[in-house]
Amino acid sequence: MTVVSNPIRNRYEFVLLYDVENGNPNGDPDAGNMPRIDPETGYGIVTDVCLKRKIRNYVEMVKGDQAGYRIYVKEGIPLNQNHVEAYKAENLPIDDKNFKAKPEEVQRARAWMCANFFDVRTFGAVMSTGLNCGQVRGPVQLNFSRSIDPIVQQEVTITRLTVTREDEADKERTMGRKHIVPYGLYRVEGYVSALLANDRNKGTGFSEEDLALFWEALINMFEHDRSAARGKMATRKLFVFKHESELGNAPAHKLFELIKVQRKPEANPPRSFNDYEVTVDREGVPQGVKLIEML
Repeated sequence: MTVVSNPIRNRYEFVLLYDVENGNPNGDPDAGNMPRIDPETGYGIVTDVCLKRKIRNYVEMVKGDQAGYRIYVKEGIPLNQNHVEAYKAENLPIDDKNFKAKPEEVQRARAWMCANFFDVRTFGAVMSTGLNCGQVRGPVQLNFSRSIDPIVQQEVTITRLTVTREDEADKERTMGRKHIVPYGLYRVEGYVSALLANDRNKGTGFSEEDLALFWEALINMFEHDRSAARGKMATRKLFVFKHESELGNAPAHKLFELIKVQRKPEANPPRSFNDYEVTVDREGVPQGVKLIEML
């Protein structure tokens, strides 16, 4: 299978707003799984890796094992196992001891990985361990999310009317804790590079169909990621800036500044999305850029 033949031809940036109610959007393992926070400001943080996981999960649910839409970073599947599959599919020599391959062989394996795995084609991957499938710089990148206002890391004690071990059978119940944010509205900004999809030697072939699926995943990723730990999470707004060219027609940071989110003065503390006001400076959109409000 070769790289997709209709890669995107336009640069994009986007702003995504999502919120959490009585849940933990992204626990920090270095802090007892408390919600991630900027210790200097108190603003909540969600990593790019966290959102990419949700996007991968959504794509896998929608596409399954459909050709071209498999997921590379997947629970229970060693990454190097996929490299072996690529070499076999391309009839490349497999050196189990030295893992050496010629540059043209690595390029063929890399192209096969891009064509078959959605997340490689989208986010990129380092695939040089084991059988070398090269490195891919993905056209889609996300920043860390940050809450609009400082969040409260709340620890809630819970009880369970049973015990785990037999030596605890005389106890009436066991105690536990949940870490939540009562409410937080988060903002994340991202980028889609047409050049990294189109480059003749290093491009991934990220296509218009891939892009449509990516927007769909951003809108719906929380709908199929429910759990008691994460509380109620929802995508609230998705703004997309489409450039007329591959290189782009305006700096990304200037486009991001056109989207402003502020808490209403009477909402202190905020407890719902309605406690915020989202303003868009449509007149400030530069020539050559189109603003699309997808949600």
